[in-house]
Amino acid sequence: MLRVISNRAPTPDVAPHMERRNPLDLFLQSQIARAAGGISPIAMQLAFQDWWRHLAVSPGKLGELAGWWAGSAANPARDDAATDARFADAAWRAWPFSQYAQGFKQLEQFWRLATSELPGVAPHHAEVVAFTARQLLDMYAPSNFLWTNPEVQRAAFASGGRSLVDGARNWGQDLCRRLAPPGAAVSQPVDQRFEPGRQVALTPGMVVYRNELIELIRYAPQTDTVYREPVLIVPSWIMKYYILDLSPHNSLVRYLVGQGHTVLMISWRNPDARDRDLGMEDYLQRGLFAALDQTAALCGGAPVHGVGYCLGGTLLSIAAAAIGAGEQPAHGKLASLTLLAAQTDFSEPGELGLFIDDSELAFLDALMWDQGYLDGDQMAASFQLLHARDLVWSRMMREYLLGERSAPNDLMAWNADSTRLPFRMHSEYLHRLFLHNDLAEGRYLVAGKPVALSAIHAPLFVLATERDHVSPWRSVYKIHLLCGGTIDFVLASGGHNAGIVSEPGHANRSYRRHAANVAPLGYTSPDEWLNQAERCEGSWWPYWRQWLVRRSDRQRGAPPPMGPALGPAPGRFVVQP
Repeated sequence: MLRVISNRAPTPDVAPHMERRNPLDLFLQSQIARAAGGISPIAMQLAFQDWWRHLAVSPGKLGELAGWWAGSAANPARDDAATDARFADAAWRAWPFSQYAQGFKQLEQFWRLATSELPGVAPHHAEVVAFTARQLLDMYAPSNFLWTNPEVQRAAFASGGRSLVDGARNWGQDLCRRLAPPGAAVSQPVDQRFEPGRQVALTPGMVVYRNELIELIRYAPQTDTVYREPVLIVPSWIMKYYILDLSPHNSLVRYLVGQGHTVLMISWRNPDARDRDLGMEDYLQRGLFAALDQTAALCGGAPVHGVGYCLGGTLLSIAAAAIGAGEQPAHGKLASLTLLAAQTDFSEPGELGLFIDDSELAFLDALMWDQGYLDGDQMAASFQLLHARDLVWSRMMREYLLGERSAPNDLMAWNADSTRLPFRMHSEYLHRLFLHNDLAEGRYLVAGKPVALSAIHAPLFVLATERDHVSPWRSVYKIHLLCGGTIDFVLASGGHNAGIVSEPGHANRSYRRHAANVAPLGYTSPDEWLNQAERCEGSWWPYWRQWLVRRSDRQRGAPPPMGPALGPAPGRFVVQP
């Protein structure tokens, strides 16, 4: 059990940047961070101060804003609200609701102008102010309130008030779950339960290795012969692994084994306060390298197709750089490297970077130091902010005002099955990768020695998704500046999760690739690449599988022995609370 924060001092073996932090400061800042939802109020204040003071000494900008407001009020653009999904219903075209919608869209445009193109404001501060203004506006959109939303009023009238009663019940259920102490038995809608091993994560397999950090799952072969090179998948430990093995119809694992590939998957243990000192080096050595060793042993030392998703892809690229430089030769050879929505250069991480600066991380470090980990709900809240319009306010309007629960599905259930992140690992990840960009700039250390991604010699398949707010595709594309080897870059439709779960036959799926199927000579900017890319209808999975086959031994053989069985898939770790 954790001791009170004020009774323990930072020790050098916990996190280097915490050595000089005062325990009293940590305690106070952890309480402030908890009350503010992990956000630094000082960082927010500095951003608004920077913006407001520069605006105050810019009379020309103030005059432009006043003139724009007067002009837009006199001649409102009638089609502005119609392009917003919140106001798409025909009822929003009638008075007075049309005035509510148009007035709201005017406010949005005004704040976009007010927070942009203001010389002197630090770019990070300008982005923070614009983002915060957008979040506040979305909170007070007329679609969020009973008396200003015609759809809600129509539903209430048609149902005799039943929709409002159902909405109040939904609100009460969610409030009880939110306020319940950990471990308390709180009722949940039965149809929203997707339990690993029962409804999801169903591909047959066995746990063939387990240590204190990972379980390694070896999936049972589905064909008489298999390719010699196994596929080792390294998922992100921010969420459970089974996004890549959801339902049978959309499981990437099931697809691969059905095509003759030997597939292994890392399942990360869900840490708690006792694991506060686990760092990035532990996840590399006792996680990925341990899995590589076991994979090589099970498959006769054959080269491995490494596949990393999100943070797992970042870790895989670090491992590949260390192996390529000859620093970690004992862990075998990589036949290829596939990075799915994984960043290696964090200089432009998109809106997630709004939560990353020195002040934000000081408060977040204090919060994690107090708890020993970052809770999954706290992490999920940050991601929800990036999609607050759809994931928060539109959902609340639908569930609490219209009384309609969202139709459950496997992807939603997986997204709610969050994990905790150890204090040291997450702090190192944020400081070394996001804040200081050590990996891209050659300062990231593995076993005490810096690694460079230019040491990666294996061919790379790099996939990004068009609407990714976690790993923006232009940020993912920066790997072209870091690796000199062959890179096949593919841009898939969808977002960070749905763009990966893109099985053949899924409606409205497409991807873009270079028309010649190879990277052009020399560096091509992201926009140039996009202009030259060929758009292909359907799933990217078959294209990627063909890419793997071309980098595999053509001679297929009998599947290698399954190895020692520690229990059936999906294993123990994935069901840990």
